[in-house]
Amino acid sequence: MSLCLHTRRLRRATLMALLGSIVMPAAMAWTDKPVKMLVPAPAGGNIDVIARLVADQLSADIGQPVVVENRPGAGGAIGVQALRAAPADGQTVMMIASNVLTEIPHVLKGGFDPLKDVKPVGIVGRGNLVMIAAPNVPAKDFKGFVAYAKKNPGNLGFASYSPGTISHYAGMILNQKAGLDLQHVPFQGSPPALAQVMGGQIPVMFDGFATSRNLISTGKVQAYAVAAKTRLSQLPDVPTLAELGFPDLEFSNWMGVIVASGVPAEVQEKIHKAIRQVALNPKFRGRMFATGFEGAEDWNIQQLNQSVKTEFDRNAAIVKQFNIQLNQ
Repeated sequence: MSLCLHTRRLRRATLMALLGSIVMPAAMAWTDKPVKMLVPAPAGGNIDVIARLVADQLSADIGQPVVVENRPGAGGAIGVQALRAAPADGQTVMMIASNVLTEIPHVLKGGFDPLKDVKPVGIVGRGNLVMIAAPNVPAKDFKGFVAYAKKNPGNLGFASYSPGTISHYAGMILNQKAGLDLQHVPFQGSPPALAQVMGGQIPVMFDGFATSRNLISTGKVQAYAVAAKTRLSQLPDVPTLAELGFPDLEFSNWMGVIVASGVPAEVQEKIHKAIRQVALNPKFRGRMFATGFEGAEDWNIQQLNQSVKTEFDRNAAIVKQFNIQLNQ
C-alpha cells in the first residue's frame, strides 16, 4: 500500500469516526427501533395535529420511524390503558394534553391514577384559554360585559366544551368573583359550543385559543380577555384577566409526552432530552405557533411532574367547591 493511499484511508477513517461521534449520540440516545406514539383522541383534533408535528420532527432527530396511533375514548382512558399495557421499555409513548391528567379524572372514572400510573417526560407547547363573546353582545370589552351581565341576572349563559373542564371551571369562577349569575350550558366538544356562541344563541364562553383563533381574527366572535399569566403573542391587544383584577382566572393546558410509570428513570430522561430537542427546534416552534399554541416552559421531568400534581389538586378543589358531579 502506498503511503499516499494509506494517508487518504486514515483521513477517511478519522472523518467517519468524527461524524459518528457527532451523529450517533443523537440517533442512539434513546432508541434504535421504531417508536409508537399513542394519541388518546380522534384524528384531526388538536392533540392529533400536534402529535404528528412532533412525530415528524422526532423521527428526523432520532433516525427512526415514529408511528402515530389514535386510541380515542373514555376521556383519554382508553389510550392510557393501551400505554400501560405496552412493554415498559420506552418504545411506546403518548402525546397528551395535560387536562387528560389534571381535569378529566375528577369527573370521569378512567381506571388509572394520573399521579402514579403515568409519568410526563416532555412538554412541547401550551394552549391558553380565551374569553370570547358572540358578535351580537353589545359589550365590546370585559368590563362592559360584566356590567351587561349584572343588568341581566340569570338570563345569560356561558357555554363550555364539556362539564368538568377548564372552560366550565373558568365560567363558575367568573360568576363567583365578579358577582354574576351566568347559567352553565355544556356541550360535547368545542365546535358545537363555538357554533352556538358564533350564532348568538349563547353570549359567552371560555375556549382554547387554538380552536377559536380563526373566529377571532375574522370577527365572528369577540375576544374579551385571556386566562393566562401574560398576554398572548397572537393577541397582544387583548388583556389578561389578571390585569383586569381576576388573577384566579388563569387556565391553560400543556401539550406533551407521557410514558408508563414502569419505564426506567434513565430511559425517561433520554426521552425527555429528545422531546426537549423537538420543542426547541425553530421550525417546529413555527408550526406550533401556526396552530395557535404558544411556546412551552423548559421544564425538567421533576418540574413537569410537580405541575401535574399542582393542577390536579387545584382542579380537585374547584370540583369540590362547585359540587361538580362525577360521571360514571
